[in-house]
Amino acid sequence: MTHTIKIITGAILVLGLLAVVPFAASAEDSARLILHRGDTGHVFTVEVADTPEARASGLMFRKELAEDAGMLFIYPGKQKISMWMKNTLISLDMLFLDRDGTILHISERTTPLSTQVISSRFRVKAVLEVVAGTVARLGLRAGDRVEHNRLAPGR
Repeated sequence: MTHTIKIITGAILVLGLLAVVPFAASAEDSARLILHRGDTGHVFTVEVADTPEARASGLMFRKELAEDAGMLFIYPGKQKISMWMKNTLISLDMLFLDRDGTILHISERTTPLSTQVISSRFRVKAVLEVVAGTVARLGLRAGDRVEHNRLAPGR
């Protein structure tokens, strides 16, 4: 009987935490990502936003983002993406990605709190947001590649 009570109590606690933070990425959604520039790879830890709710909230209202962190927005299929920085407090670099992680377009040093539309220009499968200055610091450009378990040929 005590074991059953512990399981029920644990389930209630987990459900309560989910109700408090409904759109935050879960621990399982945080994942290792590698930005490849030539023969060099740079490891990042990213949160994955793969639901409409998670993509809508993104990095809004965050006051900081570590140099080796980011958010990977995954879409159900390739499409043109338009984003803005409304309610986003930090400047970001946005990397627009093909299915296999190839960088198709980059928007650097976005303006916090702006409603100016930022376009992918191409049909993309994903968008990686990292702290502003990352693209310049790592020398990234279109054609470089992002490696992540959710970006692979055939996805």
